[in-house]
Amino acid sequence: MIFRFTASDLWLLLGALGGLALAITCLALSVHALVHGRMPGRPLQRAVRFPRLWGAGVLLAVFALGRHSTWLLAGAVGIVIFGHVVKRAR
Repeated sequence: MIFRFTASDLWLLLGALGGLALAITCLALSVHALVHGRMPGRPLQRAVRFPRLWGAGVLLAVFALGRHSTWLLAGAVGIVIFGHVVKRAR
């Protein structure tokens, strides 16, 4: 049996691999933010004010995308936005 790939099959495969790479990157960043309480890299440290809240929101967003849950994804995006906006109490 000979498998023949068309251009649309290749684009579909590249899209799936890109989505997987993005999900793995988001998981790594969110776990780092949850464990260490800070963001890796200077641009992310400047942009995110509450890293643990941001990390929880990104983890929830990746889970929501995997479950195809629109409401859960909307809540996760809200949590990520709060992670950018809310200042820590000192």
